[in-house]
Amino acid sequence: MELKINNQTKQFQADALSIQALLDIEIPQKQNGIAVAINSRVIPKLNWNSHILQETDDILIISATQGG
Repeated sequence: MELKINNQTKQFQADALSIQALLDIEIPQKQNGIAVAINSRVIPKLNWNSHILQETDDILIISATQGG
């Protein structure tokens, strides 16, 4: 499966991935303070396990930072 994540095209062995599975692969060390948008639509964290990604999806992962 080929996905576009934060403007980079990446290949994955799986035929189907949920948002949570993708995050477990891409950023396993950081699971809090993250927002995910698929095709410019924010997906609530409650739906990350059930939302299955499609090959044409444009994924944006945003991580909150501290500071000021």
